[in-house]
Amino acid sequence: MRPDAGRLQQILQPCSVAIAGAAERETSAGGAVLRNLIASGFDGRVVPVNPKGGQVLTLVAMRSLAEVAPACDLAVVAVRPDLILGVIREGVASGHRNFLVLPGGFQEAGAEGKARDAELRAFAASHDVLIMGPNCAGLINILDPRRRFAGTFFKDLPFRGIDATRPGVAFVSQSGAIAEEVIASSHSMQIPVGSVVSIGNGMHLGLIDFISGLASHSHCSVAAFYAESVGDPHEFVEALQPITARKPVVGLIGGTTSAGAAAAKRHTGSTALSDDAAEELCRRAGIVRVKSLRQMLIAAKALAYYPQGIGSRVLILSNSGGPGVLAADRCEREGLRLAALPDSLAESLRVLLPPEAAIANPIDLLADAREDRFGLTLAQSLQHAGSAFDAILMTHVVPFMVDAAPVIEALARTVHAAPIPVLHSMMGTLQQKQTWFTAIERAGVPMFDDVEEMASAAGLLAGYARLRAP
Repeated sequence: MRPDAGRLQQILQPCSVAIAGAAERETSAGGAVLRNLIASGFDGRVVPVNPKGGQVLTLVAMRSLAEVAPACDLAVVAVRPDLILGVIREGVASGHRNFLVLPGGFQEAGAEGKARDAELRAFAASHDVLIMGPNCAGLINILDPRRRFAGTFFKDLPFRGIDATRPGVAFVSQSGAIAEEVIASSHSMQIPVGSVVSIGNGMHLGLIDFISGLASHSHCSVAAFYAESVGDPHEFVEALQPITARKPVVGLIGGTTSAGAAAAKRHTGSTALSDDAAEELCRRAGIVRVKSLRQMLIAAKALAYYPQGIGSRVLILSNSGGPGVLAADRCEREGLRLAALPDSLAESLRVLLPPEAAIANPIDLLADAREDRFGLTLAQSLQHAGSAFDAILMTHVVPFMVDAAPVIEALARTVHAAPIPVLHSMMGTLQQKQTWFTAIERAGVPMFDDVEEMASAAGLLAGYARLRAP
């Protein structure tokens, strides 16, 4: 049975939080949660709970959850496994009903853990208690800039994007380590990640609950997940179909080889899907299936910018021949089509470009192309948007003889109002990479480190559009 949507939202976006096990120590899980909660910009009521009382990080601490009144929307539990049930009992006595249990030591921990798990389940069932976890790293939800929350001991918060008011990515994971890597990659790849959820054992809340709860958020543009098991495949497909009809969902399913399945069994005790079964599951559910973590990150970034996907006709615009060749190769392998240049565009470019330039698809502007050549060629190409091309893939290699900054300024001005999707990559030694990437992404265009990842992103976008087609 799925949890009540209102209760789920109290966990995803609580207005008040108690932290059992909060402490000053840097190595304390409860202390890490409290620090992350403050760092996230959470502006609700926060109550540290520590048997010593006093103050924790300048906040007045209660000695037990039983003293916390009124009850908080969510109680985070970060104490020893043998103390957890007692802490939850105290919380229930003061009216708490929603708990995020971080430590392990339950179903995954042998006979003693299974007994502890059964006792907690029985108590929860008889007292209307909803539990996230146990054995998880918690959750971060900063999708809405006005309602920011981080109940986790992850080392960092994700990169929310150049413009935090734009919709972002929600990521749900059955692995805390994969979730941690997504957070790190959000910074290095500038992926606008607004939510990261570590499911853990999933006593009451699992993949379906978090994907549906986050995907319904107006500030979520795409949901992504890592899973080693999806539970009942029929139930999973039925639950995901209404979600994928509205928003893209990217799925990375681990354990689809014999070696991976054995590793998944040891990791979570789950029975993984075969590769064929995972493919069929994703097809029926409308999920964009990826087969590597890197591919999932690329897909999440691309779909965050273009959640409707793109058509298959692309134009490659480059100032270097080699990257154009690699982009063309990757586009064909991704099922994209390099559309022929319309005659009128070709005629215009022959007047605009040097005789040595390649006036075909890919267009090669030559290495010494400056802002005028880049900007005018892009503007001319965009005049044929929709009729000849569904998307434009740009590559900018920065040579020693050209100042890249004016080129970036010209491209940012031009793409800001582009009528079709544009993706951009930069290659070479980029002295001001962060500044240049930020300028283009502020104009609404995703940036990539190399042409092949850009072309892969375009292929994933086109694949999603085909998946959505009736």
